[in-house]
Amino acid sequence: MTANLITLLVLLPVALAAILAMTDKRAPGLSRGISLAGVAVLLVVSVGLLLGGQGNTPQVIELGSWAAPFGIVWVFDRLSGLMVVLTSIVAILSLLYAVRRDEDSAGPHFHALFQAQLFGLNGAFLTGDLFNLFVFFEVLLLASYGLLLHGNGRKRTRAGFHYVVVNLIGSTLFLFAVGALYGTVGSLNLADITLKLPQIAPDAVPIVTTAIFLLFTVFLIKGAAFPLYLWLPGAYGYASIPVAALFAIMTKVGLYSVLRVDSVMLSGNSIGGLVETTALIAPWLLWLGLITLLLAALGVVAGRFLRRQVAYLIVASVGTILIALGLVTGSERELAISGALFYWIHTTVLSAGFFLLAGLLMRHRPEAGDGIEAAPPMPHAVLVGSLFFAYAIAMAGLPPLTGFFGKVMILAAALDNPLMAPIFAVVLVSGLIMVIALARAGSRLFYQSQATPGHPAHATVCDGRTPLPGLALAIAPLAVATVMVVGAQPLSDWLDVTAEQITTPAGYLEAVMPDGILSPETAPGKFGQDYPDYPDYEGGH
Repeated sequence: MTANLITLLVLLPVALAAILAMTDKRAPGLSRGISLAGVAVLLVVSVGLLLGGQGNTPQVIELGSWAAPFGIVWVFDRLSGLMVVLTSIVAILSLLYAVRRDEDSAGPHFHALFQAQLFGLNGAFLTGDLFNLFVFFEVLLLASYGLLLHGNGRKRTRAGFHYVVVNLIGSTLFLFAVGALYGTVGSLNLADITLKLPQIAPDAVPIVTTAIFLLFTVFLIKGAAFPLYLWLPGAYGYASIPVAALFAIMTKVGLYSVLRVDSVMLSGNSIGGLVETTALIAPWLLWLGLITLLLAALGVVAGRFLRRQVAYLIVASVGTILIALGLVTGSERELAISGALFYWIHTTVLSAGFFLLAGLLMRHRPEAGDGIEAAPPMPHAVLVGSLFFAYAIAMAGLPPLTGFFGKVMILAAALDNPLMAPIFAVVLVSGLIMVIALARAGSRLFYQSQATPGHPAHATVCDGRTPLPGLALAIAPLAVATVMVVGAQPLSDWLDVTAEQITTPAGYLEAVMPDGILSPETAPGKFGQDYPDYPDYEGGH
């Protein structure tokens, strides 16, 4: 039963995408119903699996009953389960908004592309090998190209062109890395590679080292880290509101891949030149995180539209999470990953909600949209302004909302790090910069009214009505953040166990490769050395 439900997380979206490709034009109402029902099922199933404890021990699904490393495997553990739940939450918020605002009818095949996007996202989070990670990357990117251009527009087309070019470069590098790894190691299954890496012949180490660096470069392109993030503000800033909200999970695919590959494939391996390679990756992540966070904060200041500011806030969250993933000294790693996951949940849900709030703002300010400039007073300015204030303090990391908790957990993990001073300085200064930028934006959006015919600058406008569904969708992410604050201790405890599972990959390896190395082609001796017995493998740094 559990295997069927995990399989449903991937196969249901692709089946619905095929059905919706045929019904989108013929029966729009039916398409909406099918798409919403599908996302609701994904949310219920993913939450049920996670709350049912199915991820406590990694669950391995062998497609066609072919065992790893010969067959394709999907792995459902705490990390992948959490990511699928986040995807479902963001998806249902985005889809409800698209249907409520009729934005799904702005172009053809919206629902089919939406389901294809979910197929790629869930597949990327559940796959257990690098080749299928590449495949699911391509699936979700192809769907995202269509969604990004949904509704057309010159600026959207230009931003989409940059997005396509950058991601095509990333995909090409990914293919080179996968080919190099397969040519030298003889496998693309993460667990199998982990077991074989210690036996690489010395002359193959430079190739594998290069392939690993290429992999992380690709993941950082997908994750929008410095200096490869400039495509994101344009792409997200010009996308339609529901698409931008759904894209809040997209950068997390790259960060998830960094965490998964680093924890399973590299941690614990002590082999020839790869010792130095793995030791180099974490400091790079830390410095890239610091630079990304600082530049993203400046980007928030420079943003002239709310959606562009939210896009830079997403880049800032990428920097914060990379800082946490770069903390690898001793016991700080588990604490840092636990804090990163707390911040991860917060920023994904609230970024999507902030985009939905921007959509609400654009609806009430038809003259200026989400431009940060004076405009005629809007209906329900107090209510919308209050929501903006809540999102601003949450995203900037001020108490009492979730961004503050996540940052405190990450900073606590950095107390013993040699780079503690620059880490604290960048995190706190960037937070201050973002507070100033968002305060200035809020002041102009809600306090600086501009008189126009029919709209006195200081009139109290209350004749408009804010439809409850649109308001509820903007409030829902804040409700999630409130629940996270109230339940911070049990959530933190759960994330601590998740971090322990991530940093102890022996359980993952045993689940995927219970019999160790199986292939006669990759048997001991292929690389001229004996393999160690599998039970002796010790994960973690």
